[in-house]
Amino acid sequence: MPGLLRGIARTAVVAGTATAVSNRVSRRQAGRWAQQAEAQDPSAQAPPAQQQPPPPAPAAVGMDDKIGQLKELAELKEQGILTEEEFAAQKARILSS
Repeated sequence: MPGLLRGIARTAVVAGTATAVSNRVSRRQAGRWAQQAEAQDPSAQAPPAQQQPPPPAPAAVGMDDKIGQLKELAELKEQGILTEEEFAAQKARILSS
């Protein structure tokens, strides 16, 4: 009987270890797939509700106002709210006004 209990206990330990390892591998693989999906589709990272368009520039803007707006745009870009293309378009709009 002790040999039978030892065999059952060993099987339980092996099965428990295998389950723990399998779960860890599954979580790691899911994380890798999520990173690959984000790298392939950057728009999937942040939902559209978080993105806010930059405030419209007033018609007559002084140089100090332009500098302030460019700094705000740079902050939005660094936070990931604006893409490189959106940043370039808004920067050109501010500098041309």
